[in-house]
Amino acid sequence: MADHQEDEDLKLALKMSMQYNPPEPKRSKPIEESGSGSQSGGGSSSGGESPEAKSRRLQRELMAAAAEKRMVLFPKSPPPVQNKARDLPIAVVANKSGEELGSGLGKELSVEESNQLFSMVFGNEVSKSVLAQWTNQGIRFSPDPETTIGLVQHEGGPCGVLAALQAFVLKYLIYFPDDIGKASPSKGVWTLSKHRYVASDSFSSVTEEAKTRALVKSMCEVLFMCGNNNRAVIATSTNFEDSSTNQKVEAMVGGLPIESASDLQKILRFETFTTQSSCLNKLQGTITAFQSRMGALLFLISALLSRGLESIQADRDDPDLPLVTAPFGHASQEIANLLLCGEAVPNVFDGRMDLGGGMFLKGISKNVEVGFLTLLESLNFCKVGQNLKCPKWPIWVIGSESHYTVLFALNPSVQEENELELRESQIRRAFDARDQSGGGGFISVEAFHQVVKETNIRLPTEKLNDICATGFIVWSELWQVILELDQNLGGIKDSTGMMGKKVFDIYHFNGIAKSDINGGGQAMAVEGGAVPTQRPRLTKLNVSVPPKWTPEEYMSCAMPSSSEKDSEVNQPKPVQHAPLVDCIRTRWSRATCSWAGDPPSIV
Repeated sequence: MADHQEDEDLKLALKMSMQYNPPEPKRSKPIEESGSGSQSGGGSSSGGESPEAKSRRLQRELMAAAAEKRMVLFPKSPPPVQNKARDLPIAVVANKSGEELGSGLGKELSVEESNQLFSMVFGNEVSKSVLAQWTNQGIRFSPDPETTIGLVQHEGGPCGVLAALQAFVLKYLIYFPDDIGKASPSKGVWTLSKHRYVASDSFSSVTEEAKTRALVKSMCEVLFMCGNNNRAVIATSTNFEDSSTNQKVEAMVGGLPIESASDLQKILRFETFTTQSSCLNKLQGTITAFQSRMGALLFLISALLSRGLESIQADRDDPDLPLVTAPFGHASQEIANLLLCGEAVPNVFDGRMDLGGGMFLKGISKNVEVGFLTLLESLNFCKVGQNLKCPKWPIWVIGSESHYTVLFALNPSVQEENELELRESQIRRAFDARDQSGGGGFISVEAFHQVVKETNIRLPTEKLNDICATGFIVWSELWQVILELDQNLGGIKDSTGMMGKKVFDIYHFNGIAKSDINGGGQAMAVEGGAVPTQRPRLTKLNVSVPPKWTPEEYMSCAMPSSSEKDSEVNQPKPVQHAPLVDCIRTRWSRATCSWAGDPPSIV
């Protein structure tokens, strides 16, 4: 009878434990009451427990035993975990092979960090139109076959981010095709010229996969450059689909409104990577976030966080100004420099300029992979140093008063210096290193004597006295003297009349989606079905550097004269002019250019 009762109790306990909602526990006597009852029951532990209390104790033990058996036989599935992206910590996790793995969505910015970041980028009084520009620009290639290798711009403002990234993308597409799976030279994409492979201009043959890999590699290179090659920080949104984990978090990011630092803090997540392989994997998996309408802003934030917000402020001459300039929301020179050389310095000259009293201005401290030229130099507003003017690869971001575009060559030989250019570059570097005028092009007499000694220029006493008579030396006057000075005295007087001759092709890409001036071609459809007012443009230019340099020609190099235009000797092709030509002349003085169709636009 007792065994039958125990079986019934066990069945009851098992039935109760398997219920979805546990039964309401039976009410027990107050502790004081039960305690007093046990004490009054006698001092023997074996006989002090009442039959009712013993029955309840056995029932609880049976229920516990039954529940334990059930857990072993029927493991309960864990309840679904709700998305709590804000609580996900940043982590650098490694698998068995030591490769870093992403940690979900990553870490969110603190309130203080988000306030600092938002103020640094946009300032405290940013307009909604500027915010709309920066939250509606993805990093996407043009669907137009003629400009398929170019990143298309739909909104004004983020062009500085797109142009800098475009320059690195072209570096991989043109000079590192094997790294991105592009067709090998044997397949005709590259041709052999002067014992080296030179890319052809069959840009439409580049596959989507190759373009995406070039983009991912470019992003990784820029971010690690900003992180001193030690780390890269990738910023994404809480609303994106990570294809590497097939994890869909809410919906794809689609131009989420950001009107304040608190909005940024809510949607932004970031992860830190210390190896390029892990960074590449993460970028590949989250590329849809950067292709979304917030892509350009996310990449800029990634670069800023990779550099570090405190380091960014230390790079700048005036950290109180926003990086996105008012009132039109253009990317500042600091943004362009950060993405080109890894430092958010505001100037384009080489090194630092000492102003005295412990004050100095910061410029470009090292040679770069891709360079920068600006229309402002042709207008004498600044002087681009050799670090940006002569990059490792013949690719330049072109800056105008309000827009950034890209200039590039397919043959790296355009960077090779002939005898005249090599000598000019040597003397110019020595001169610029002592130029404290901010690119004004003049130095003191004392500094001039240092330049003469360093570059082994031996001027006759009369010439030396003449050039030092005013108390300072202007570059144009010094160069005129060197052009007339014999080579055995350190000059470059040319008796053949052929020194400096150079002819080559170069390409210009403007990614802004505007209308075709001639109305040719089909209008390019953009996201949402809207039709832009202009298409991205890729223009091929033929550049010719005149063969003979004389003092008279050098001093009249600003604009081609009417006699030069009519000269068939110096100008074998019709000379055309556009503001881009003025930019090109800051790199190749007195270059003349020609092209087919409409003039290339840098605005």
